[in-house]
Amino acid sequence: MTEAINLVAYSYARRVLEPGDEVIITDMEHHSNIVPWQLMRDERGLVLKYVSCTDDGEFRIEDLAKLITPKTKLISLTHVSNVMGTVVPIKEVAKLAHDNGAKLMVDGAQAVMHMPVDVQDLDCDFYAFTGHKIYGPSGIGVLYGKAELLDAMPPFLGGGDMILSVTMGKSTWAALPAKFEAGTPPIAQAIGLGAALEYVSGIGLEEIAAHEIDLLNYATQQLSSIDGLRIIGTAPNKTSVISFTMDGAHPHDISTIIDQAGVCVRAGHHCAQPLMERMGVPATTRASFGMYNTREEADTLVAALGNVRELFS
Repeated sequence: MTEAINLVAYSYARRVLEPGDEVIITDMEHHSNIVPWQLMRDERGLVLKYVSCTDDGEFRIEDLAKLITPKTKLISLTHVSNVMGTVVPIKEVAKLAHDNGAKLMVDGAQAVMHMPVDVQDLDCDFYAFTGHKIYGPSGIGVLYGKAELLDAMPPFLGGGDMILSVTMGKSTWAALPAKFEAGTPPIAQAIGLGAALEYVSGIGLEEIAAHEIDLLNYATQQLSSIDGLRIIGTAPNKTSVISFTMDGAHPHDISTIIDQAGVCVRAGHHCAQPLMERMGVPATTRASFGMYNTREEADTLVAALGNVRELFS
């Protein structure tokens, strides 16, 4: 996912965008969808703007529309917030972008394992995701791009396998997608990712989504009964991620304590420091529910957090 965004930044934005052109992101982004655009801003003289989410973590397309000007050339945003689970209406964003002459890059790392994704229906220009988020191996991901855009983009990396011919004076490039696949490919990872996608498709993403939303709703209700617990991100449309804080307890302490009860969560800023600042917290504890989780495991989480409450009350 990180490499995919950098590929679009360096091979597309670096070539096409001019000083003063605008790139719009959100304050919900993972650092991987912030830092490359800051680098392009500093190198190319671009203007980097961002849409702020609401207090409950909701994305509002009307706020995006207010930021768009004739200088807006690219919108790059997450499909699902990795911290809050907020789902962004990508199809509506794509229409808004295209109506204003801009392209759309989507970070789908947190979406593809939670819901069906049809890039042609969404009409995004670029869409990327990471293998290990969809039960595959690490070190591999996927970048989708519209053929006319990818054809016009120069290679991101040079070397073997991405060439048609090489002489001492000139090289020509292989056809898509090989043009962007310099060097020996990650063969084992590609096989593993293919197996993971077949596995998830065999279960059915609609069925996975229904199960995870049931868990999300159940766990949200149970966690809301704990005194001093604040859920960060309560947008109406979200996936099965719950980030929270607890009065008097640092997220790192929370994760350490509940780990003793066999509960595995993530604590920290989740590579989303601007969002932490927006929500007024230094860090959160994040519980992520997948297709393999159960209501009983949500109960175990709630019970373990009850022990945290007793220790810090």
